[in-house]
Parts: sequence; C-alpha cells; structure tokens
Amino acid sequence: MHGQSPMKVSSFEAAPPFPAPPGRRHVLVVESDADQRRRVVTQLAQWGYTPHAAATAEEALELVGRLRFAFALVAIRLSGMSGIELLRRARDLREGGPVIMVSDPGQSAQIVEAIQAGADDFVRRPYTAEDVETVIRGLGTRLRREPAPAHDHEERLARELALLVSPQMREIQSVVEQAARADVTVLICGETGVGKEVVARAIHAHSPRRRAAFVKVNCAAMPRELLESELFGHERGAFTGAHQRKPGRFELADGGTIFLDEIGELHPALQAKLLHVLQDGEFSRVGGRNNLRVDVRTICATNRDLAREVAANRFREDLFYRLNVINILVPPLRERRDEIPGLVTYFVQRYSRLFNFPEREVSPEGLEAFLQYAWPGNVRELENFLKRMIVLQDYGLPRTLVAPPPAAPAPPAADAFSATKGLSLKEISRRAVLEAEREVIGRALEQCRWNRVKAAKLLKISYRALLYKIKDMGLKQDSMAG
Repeated sequence: MHGQSPMKVSSFEAAPPFPAPPGRRHVLVVESDADQRRRVVTQLAQWGYTPHAAATAEEALELVGRLRFAFALVAIRLSGMSGIELLRRARDLREGGPVIMVSDPGQSAQIVEAIQAGADDFVRRPYTAEDVETVIRGLGTRLRREPAPAHDHEERLARELALLVSPQMREIQSVVEQAARADVTVLICGETGVGKEVVARAIHAHSPRRRAAFVKVNCAAMPRELLESELFGHERGAFTGAHQRKPGRFELADGGTIFLDEIGELHPALQAKLLHVLQDGEFSRVGGRNNLRVDVRTICATNRDLAREVAANRFREDLFYRLNVINILVPPLRERRDEIPGLVTYFVQRYSRLFNFPEREVSPEGLEAFLQYAWPGNVRELENFLKRMIVLQDYGLPRTLVAPPPAAPAPPAADAFSATKGLSLKEISRRAVLEAEREVIGRALEQCRWNRVKAAKLLKISYRALLYKIKDMGLKQDSMAG
C-alpha cells in the first residue's frame, strides 16, 4: 500500500517517463475533478497508455465491458454512485487489470472497504504523477501478465468446485453435469453471495460449448437504456454518444453461453426483447433495422422469488416459464457449514498471494467463530471478511463474528400507551411519521441496492435531500449488500 504525503509537488508534467507494457494499454480513469482528470489523462498518454476518462461511475459503466483495461484509477468520492459502489457492481473491472483507488484524507475506513470490494492499491489526494508511477511499478508484474490461459480458468473453477463438499452441493454438481449436456435454459436461484455464478460457469465448463465464450451480464448494474445497448449492441448514431457501431453481449456470446445475473431486475421492456431472443434466436441492435441471428445458451440467476414476481405482475409469466426449464436452488452457507474450513483455507491462500502478504493460518478459535457465525452474506461475505483480515494482518479471534443477541420480545399491546406517556399528540404524530419515513427510505435503498441516485428518483426527492435523510436517520448499508 502506498500512502502519499500531501507535501509533494502537484505537477504531473514534471514526472519522468514511464513506458506502458506492450499489449494491454487501455486505462480507465474515473475522476470527478476535471483538472485532475485532464492531468492524469495527459500523463498516461505520455507514458504510452490509451486512457479512457469518465467523470462519474455511471459513465464508467458504459466503458467497462467494452475494453480490457491494463489498470483502472478510480476516485472513491464521485458525484452520484461512489467509486466503491462502481467496483462492487462492475465485476468485469475487478476481473481485469488492477484497480487503484483515489482516497481523500481521513478515508481510512473507505480504503479498507474498497480493498474488500476488490481494489488492489490506492493513492491519497493530493497525488502526483510520481505517486501514480510508484503504484504502477508496485503492480508491475500484474500489469505485464497476459490474460490467463483457458486452462488456468478451468483449474481455478475445478478447485472451487472441489470445495463444495456438502451433500446439498454434491447433489447440485450432479444436476449441473446432467444439465450441461442438454442445451436448454437454466435458472439458478439463491440468496446473494451463495455462489450462483460458480454453478453457471460449471454448467458452461461441462457443456459442448465450453471452448466458446462465457459472457456475463449483471442486469442490475446499469439503467435500462444502457443495458439494452450492452445486451444487444447499437448502431452508430443510435443515440447521443453512439459514435460507432458496438456489438452487444449476445453477439459476443455467439456459439457460447451468456449468463444473465440478477435477471429479476430486468426492465419489462427488455424482458419482452429477451423473450424474443430465446424463442427465435433473433434480435436487432439499438437503432438497427436488420435482425441478427445468434446461437447462444442462456443461463440466468436471481435472488428473488420469480414466481412471486410473476404473481405481482413485475415479471413476465411467459419469460419465467421459458427460463425455468431447469431450476437449481443453491442453499445458503449457513446450511453448508462443513464447507467453511476449506473455503477459509482457499481464500487465505489466494488473497495472501494476490495482496503480497505472508500466508498465515486462522487460529482454531477463529475458525470456530467462522463455523458458528450465520453468514447472512454467504460465501461472498466470508470472502470479503478474509480479505479484510489479510489486509489488516489481523488473524486473532474475529470478535466481530459474535452472533448478535436475540431480539428483545416486543412489549405487549397494553404498554403501547405507556411508552408515549407525557408526550403531546403532536410529538407522538411526529415520531410516527419519522419512523414510517425511515422504513420507506430503507426499503427503497434496499430495492435499489443502495444506488442513491435511483433511490432518490424512486422516492421523488432530490439526491441531496436523500443523503441528508440517510445521515440524519443513521441508515447504514449492510456490509454485504449487492
């Protein structure tokens, strides 16, 4: 890690040349400060990279997925979605080159949160070209490596599948092998973080399409307009900013498998277009006049009860039946506790090497705490918790995993009046309104996965007003939301 001194010269132009490695030269810069963004982009270009700049996380999402970046420089503080939220949503960014976060003074907690979300290193404001160069040099071996060969991905998947030793997951692996042979749609259900993507990749790896592309799309990661272009592509001039033709993910997956994660979040208009693709294998790009044909196997995943969504008219019934040919329900980690020791060993080994820290064993007391904890965020929460332990080099007893005390029983109805004794009717009314407002805002934030811009629109209040209410009401995002 590199914490920079604010006393350094702020000029970017004064830095020595730092040539980019051959091959992967594209760099993503997400910086809200226009002057800082211009300086970084200019310097990166001088070093031989091809920088792609974005002022907001929303703009960055348009770039992620189109290109494989040598590395990314992402500010934590952005207008709208934060840099950490961008990192959580853009898995393609995390799985590409290293991600360097830009933090402000006093953001130590956010730095740890960013590392948990997948960041590799950070610089602190005000930072110079020398600071960026130092971090890049520190990540040099990762910058210079070529994309992992296919057999490396296969070995990693095989190792992760070998960790799924519980009877429930062994049964699922049997279903996976059978489902892989039949070229039909599969719907994978389960709580957030249980490992639905691992199951999807296993189906692809066992299928006749395994040598073709596996293309993942997160249906909750971007607004409808961008998602339509991401899925189906667009023609030049289809909308403002469409300067050239762009193939969609369905085109890129032709002959292979497309994995639509969080399918329950798909907009109704896109549900209709997806149904058409599944039925006929045809679609048109945004702004296009001609239909394109593709041969793609579709696998979907959701943490929602789609049958209930259909009953509430939020999901198309015909699409649901089209997707639900084979249904796989992945159980939560609390029902597969015998897998926890193997997962702990695997993640400690993996992230110790990745973060360049010495590998250490979790104490027996610590492992017992892992086994007793309920893991509401499932495997993903376990993975992120271990990342934090490695980064902070804190392998003692994980006291934060102590189960919360049972909730106190609700007071009997007869005590309801005594609770308000001495208060005026106006004060009682004000408290009731505040509590109701707090619950509505909390539900809206959960529904929008803590995307504050979307939540503000849903609640029909300004973004600034929402931020004030979140702070005033003490609302906090669950550490494993998303």
